[in-house]
Amino acid sequence: MATVDASPVGAPDQATLSAAQTGNGQSTNVADRGGVRGPALLRVTTTVGATPTCTYAIEGSADGTNWFAIAYADSATPTTVSVATFVITTAGTVYKLLQVDQPWRFVRLTYSANTNVTTTADVWTFA
Repeated sequence: MATVDASPVGAPDQATLSAAQTGNGQSTNVADRGGVRGPALLRVTTTVGATPTCTYAIEGSADGTNWFAIAYADSATPTTVSVATFVITTAGTVYKLLQVDQPWRFVRLTYSANTNVTTTADVWTFA
């Protein structure tokens, strides 16, 4: 697993967590937003096969070793904050708004119960 720099300097910065990833486990990459504590935007794009389903956990870490669920809101309901996993069962794109002032430096996704879902995920960090 690679750690990719996503610390914004004067503008948003982007990092790819997964590119056409299948199966269960953590995203191929971990994004490092440095010391910035601003918001972040997570984009999850899926393609699917027969009977698709995948459960996603958005996880953060202060040290890159110890991971915990981080607060996010769905772009359709930006004031409803959650730390719960979410499930995708169709092809498409969803956006998750990662909340301001959360104590994480690193971010990753964990995929579980994945049946016939291919995921590409990107994160943008903001100062």
